[in-house]
Amino acid sequence: MNSLLPTESIGTDSVESFEALSLKPALLRGIFSYGFEQPSAIQQHAIPPLLLGRDVIGQAQSGSGKTAAFAIALLEQVQTKPRVCQGLILVPTRELAQQVATVVDQLAQYMDLRCHCCIGGTRVREDIRAVEAGINVIVGTPGRVFDLISRKVLTLQHLRMLVIDEADLMLDRGFQDQIKLIVATVPGNTQIALFSATLSTEVLALSQLFLQNPVRILVEKEEINLKGIQQYYIVLEKDTWRNDTIRDLYSHLDIAQAILYCNSRQRAEALASYLIEQDFAVSLIHGELDPGTRDSVMQGFRTGETRVLVTTDLLARGIDVQQVSVVINYDFPKREETYMHRIGRSGRCGRKGVAISLVTDQDYDALKTLQSHYNANIVELPSDLADLLS
Repeated sequence: MNSLLPTESIGTDSVESFEALSLKPALLRGIFSYGFEQPSAIQQHAIPPLLLGRDVIGQAQSGSGKTAAFAIALLEQVQTKPRVCQGLILVPTRELAQQVATVVDQLAQYMDLRCHCCIGGTRVREDIRAVEAGINVIVGTPGRVFDLISRKVLTLQHLRMLVIDEADLMLDRGFQDQIKLIVATVPGNTQIALFSATLSTEVLALSQLFLQNPVRILVEKEEINLKGIQQYYIVLEKDTWRNDTIRDLYSHLDIAQAILYCNSRQRAEALASYLIEQDFAVSLIHGELDPGTRDSVMQGFRTGETRVLVTTDLLARGIDVQQVSVVINYDFPKREETYMHRIGRSGRCGRKGVAISLVTDQDYDALKTLQSHYNANIVELPSDLADLLS
C-alpha cells in the first residue's frame, strides 16, 4: 500500500454554509454549539452526496474535519424512533472509537438520539445491555462489533449508513476479514462511506467489492502534505544518540504538548523510562497496556496533566488533541503513509505545528523517497530554534 490515486471526481456541488444543507434544526444547533462556523473543504464536498444517499470514498488531510463530515450526514439520516441501530461507524482503535463517539454525542446533543461505543477491553455485558435498551448509532472496533453480531445481540437489518474510518488500515490484512464479515450482514441498500487521510490503489480496488458507484473525493498526493506543519529532520551518526537529541530539543523548545513516536513497544518503553529519569512529565501508551491504563493515559494527556506522550503507531491515526504543537519521530516510520498520519497529530484544523524526525544513515534514503513521493518540504532542523514555535 504505497501509491495514492490522484483526484478522480469531486462529486456533487459543494456548499459553503451548514444552513444551505437544510439539516434538522436540532442537528444544526448541535453543529454550531460544537464550535463549527463554516464547513471545511471535505465537509463542503462530502456531506451533499452523503445526504443524497450516495456511497462515498473521502480522502483529505488529517485535521480537516472528516469525522464531522460523516457524522453530520449520518445524524441527518438517522431517525430517533425506533431505537434500532441505523448508523454504524467502524474504526481501528478503542481510543479513536471513544473520540468519534464523543463527536457524535456532541453534534447530537439536542437530538433525542442514543449513541453507544462498542470497544474491546470493556464488559460485553454492558454492550449487550445498551443494545437491548435501544440505540440509534454505534461507534466501535470491528472485533467487538462482530462479536455482538455473532451473538445475535446486534442486528443490522435497519442500518441506513455504514462508515469505515481510517479505511486504508481497516481494509488491510489485519481487519479485512472482519470488515468483510460485517459488510455481509448489512442490507444491500445500506449506504457505505470510506474515509481516510491516505488511500492506496489497492484499497480503492478492494472497496469496489462492496461500494456501489461511489462518489470519489480524493486529493492529489502533493496536497496530502499538511499545510501549516513545518517539517524538519535531524541526521544522527549513531542510533544511540537519539535520547540525548530528544533531551537537547526539549531544553531549546517551548513546547505546550508533544507526541513522540517509536516503531515498537520496547523502544517506546525505553524512551519513556529515559525521559522520566531526566525529570520529564511523560506518559506512555501502546497497544499492550490494559484498557483502563490506556483510558487513564489519554485522559491525562488531553487535560494537560502530562505534556509529553510517548507512543507507538497506536495513536498515529485520527486522535485529536488540540494542544499538541510538536510531533517527533523518534524512529522514522517504516511506511510512507504512516509519516503523514503521525505528523497530522499537530497543526489540527489549521493550527501551526512542527514535525521533527530523527534519521540515521539507514533512514535517509526513506526520507528522500518520502519527500519525492509527497512533494514534501522537509528540511534539516536549523541550529537557531528560538522562533520555531513562536
